[in-house]
Amino acid sequence: MRIPKPLALAALVAPLALLVPSSFAASDAASGGATMTLFNEVMAQVKTSYVDQLTDQKLIEGAIKGMLASLDPHSSYLDAREYREMMVTTRGEFGGLGMQVTMENGAVKVISPIDDTPAARAGIKPGDFILAIDGAPVSDMTLSEAVDKLRGAVGTPVKLLLRRAGADPFEQTLTRADIKVDAVKSHIEGGDIAYIRITSFTERTSTSLEQAMKTMRQQANGKLTGVVLDLRNNPGGLLDQAVAVSNDFLDAGGIVSIKGRLPQDNRNYAAQPDHDVARGLPVVVLINGGSASASEIVAGALHDDHRAVLLGTRSFGKGSVQTVLPVKDSGGAIRLTTALYYTPSGRSIQAEGIDPDVIVQPAKIEKVETLSQTREADLRGALKNDQAPADASAPAAPQPDATAPPADSAGTDQDYQFVRAIDLLRGVSLFKTLAAQ
Repeated sequence: MRIPKPLALAALVAPLALLVPSSFAASDAASGGATMTLFNEVMAQVKTSYVDQLTDQKLIEGAIKGMLASLDPHSSYLDAREYREMMVTTRGEFGGLGMQVTMENGAVKVISPIDDTPAARAGIKPGDFILAIDGAPVSDMTLSEAVDKLRGAVGTPVKLLLRRAGADPFEQTLTRADIKVDAVKSHIEGGDIAYIRITSFTERTSTSLEQAMKTMRQQANGKLTGVVLDLRNNPGGLLDQAVAVSNDFLDAGGIVSIKGRLPQDNRNYAAQPDHDVARGLPVVVLINGGSASASEIVAGALHDDHRAVLLGTRSFGKGSVQTVLPVKDSGGAIRLTTALYYTPSGRSIQAEGIDPDVIVQPAKIEKVETLSQTREADLRGALKNDQAPADASAPAAPQPDATAPPADSAGTDQDYQFVRAIDLLRGVSLFKTLAAQ
């Protein structure tokens, strides 16, 4: 199922031809004129007295970047090259280290690394702070400038100075790679539970999810009993894909509402009937502190519409919507926060996040060695069970699952949050079976 294009809010294409709105009142004009006089005076002084000769374009772009950076962590100016790179990123293929970042308190904060990228393989964690890139402090950079330094030619190294909670700052060198994001990964667990991991919301995420469900349903011969939707460390992406993925699990109810200062920024999205690709199967959604933006829209919609149980830890808390407004004359664009989004129950998760229904901290599963224990049947002179079959023998030891994925990947029997999600779904399935008897 694809949401029709008119519903998309991820990138508005109306060019930003004028910086002054048509409703600019006379009093505002007077104030604006004084402000522009101040701006022109400062700009003239810089051009005349600065140690290096500067172009008007460099000064104007610097002023615009500073203006937008002063608004919030997610508003920024993109020059022509950065704008082209952003459009490539939303298509799911780009160069760099493979992590979603934001700016916080003069440092670059990692929202989440992307699976199977240099950042993920190096052990970069959500909540890590990047203090310097190749020796240059990020406190002197805008977010766009920091991202630009993190990217580069494939195969080239980049040295990061990192700070992690509870540890001293440390350096780590990563090698840039060609990042091709496989937004949806899936496998069948135990022959009857569909595991779907969404790593980002790019242009084809919903289509890939629908195909994954179709494939797994065929592999399970139509005997699926539940779905685990893994949104952990998913930094978000396109709004229309968050709506589409939510609708992939809903037949009714609201998905998200968008509310801004301007009437055209206000929108409501609701589920379309007969689109639940899980066909009513119980769903557990895994979230954590790296689940942000579009991930939180999906988690909030499925939770508020009583379609899924959320399990894990509190999400990131990015409840704002950014609109990309191309600037016609420069070839660039501004990414501007234009609205806040609200879950179907009407709550904003901005700076709060979403609390799971079942809180499960990440943990490592280890087998505990136990001493051999004596059972009733081992006692001398123990009575026999007169209902036991004559050929009863000791049960065979369980065999390992030859189809299980590697133990170091998400969604395996070494992943404690995943194991708890599977236990929850099996409990629901068992309860239904017993109730039907």
